[in-house]
Amino acid sequence: MGTAPSVLVVEDDATVRELVALHLARAGFVVHEAADAREGWRRLDVADVVVLDRMLPDEPGDAWLRRLREDAEHARLPVLMLTARASEVDRVGGLEAGADDYLVKPFSAPELVARLRALLRRVPSRRRSTVGGLIVDVEGGRVTRDGREVELTRREFELIAYLAAHPGRVFTRPELLDRVWGEEFLGTERTVDQHVAQLRQRLGDDLIETVRGRGYRLAEHDA
Repeated sequence: MGTAPSVLVVEDDATVRELVALHLARAGFVVHEAADAREGWRRLDVADVVVLDRMLPDEPGDAWLRRLREDAEHARLPVLMLTARASEVDRVGGLEAGADDYLVKPFSAPELVARLRALLRRVPSRRRSTVGGLIVDVEGGRVTRDGREVELTRREFELIAYLAAHPGRVFTRPELLDRVWGEEFLGTERTVDQHVAQLRQRLGDDLIETVRGRGYRLAEHDA
């Protein structure tokens, strides 16, 4: 899980696309470029996150994004939408189409980098995580323990996927609320405790450890 995250930049303006790619590469991302919607769709498999221009020559970005959210293989892929339109109606439209975040041109490179990193913290990597007898296949939406597939709710899946992407690392309850539930969640830290308890019932007591006074972590090896 230590490999650099891969960003697909779908932008028809060559100057903007190359500038975005330059700044992202300097920030440590692996960057792939696409000049239109068709090329972007062909390159989805290389991406951990997508930077999508709203105005593309062959298909509107909103339509491309709705198609993405209906595609079983790539529906979970995080997308940051770029646009020259700054009105509230346009921002809401982009978010309703399925964007995870929205950035208005012109924008600063540090803000773009920070927003992408925040997205990647909140959305687990699409890559498969294997920790002891636990396998979390984020792209396939499957969790197995010692060869047995385990049925989870969407939020349980997102929580175990996030922990499995960082085995051995301790997360506080507020961190997990922010990175799994998101800033819009209005519940309490007790929500994390409840979901951890449910995961222990489904996956076994030895996977998620409580670190007293700090939070939770996924054990690096089976107990």
